[in-house]
Amino acid sequence: MATINFGGVQEDVVTREEFPMEKARETLKDEVIAVIGYGVQGPGQALNLKDNGFNVIVGQRKNSPTWDKAVADGWVPGQTLFEIEEAAQKGTIIQFLLSDAGQISLWPTLKQYLTPGKALYFSHGFGITYKDQTGIIPPADVDVILVAPKGSGTSLRRLFLAGQGLNSSFAIFQDATGKARDRVVALGIGVGSGYLFETDFKKEVYSDLTGERGSLMGAIQGLFAAQYETLRKNGHSPSEAFNETVEELTQSLMPLVAENGMDWMYANCSTTAQRGALDWWKKFKEATQPVFDELYQSVATGKEAARSIASNSTTDYRAKLNEELKELRESEMWQAGAAVRKLRPNNN
Repeated sequence: MATINFGGVQEDVVTREEFPMEKARETLKDEVIAVIGYGVQGPGQALNLKDNGFNVIVGQRKNSPTWDKAVADGWVPGQTLFEIEEAAQKGTIIQFLLSDAGQISLWPTLKQYLTPGKALYFSHGFGITYKDQTGIIPPADVDVILVAPKGSGTSLRRLFLAGQGLNSSFAIFQDATGKARDRVVALGIGVGSGYLFETDFKKEVYSDLTGERGSLMGAIQGLFAAQYETLRKNGHSPSEAFNETVEELTQSLMPLVAENGMDWMYANCSTTAQRGALDWWKKFKEATQPVFDELYQSVATGKEAARSIASNSTTDYRAKLNEELKELRESEMWQAGAAVRKLRPNNN
């Protein structure tokens, strides 16, 4: 473990230097990694593991779009691609990468294949943390571990192909074999993590649900919509409103923040922008802090989990989702965004 100073707080992390790929391969040389689910995280993790030299198979339902996607990605039926039950039987490490609702549905089937000494791997703490609602209670004689890349499976794969990495958290819920830590760290390195920081299943899901509903997706869309509406009702054109709200942030400023930090970005913009940003950021924090506190409590009490399970388990979930996404897609702001993207130089 390497000890790093994070804003004055010492934290232990695992880097590729101290746990290189060769060590990860040696750790898992006798394991068969069965990736169950080929939707959001499955493709990126499975392909990265395969390209890094691990023994990986995929379990997916035949005659499904995701089965076809797996075949298109190079997985071979009967050799590296199997029905879910056969893959689970063959795997010594079972990566349970279905959606949370999908995990609940498949659990009665999957648990039959969790024989002593195997490892059950998650990339989200939802199923275990909210076990009273999900019914996911692993047997005591298997390792239960987690690696959660801090981004989408698409980003994980894209960064891997670019020779980079996506930071991940890792956790151990149950160490039945005495090998859980080596297994989980090796898997974290194998899927393409930049570095690994330790957490537990509960903290992972609490932070993840808060982030998704907050600054990563929910809050940012709310801020975009509010600023865009203010500009439009004060006479600004859709192009001007979108560029000042979204395009400049995503295309110009956030890459600088990612590379150098917010303080650097403030220091390297106009003095007028500096003064305004410094004067107003605390007002936005004060305005949104109660919302974030309310959100965290909703996550911690299980209300968000209950809503997700109830909503995502219905047979018409996809149809309802498409209607909600249609509302976003057909809003003037994101219609303006589609037009702006087409006008970017690299799209001509």
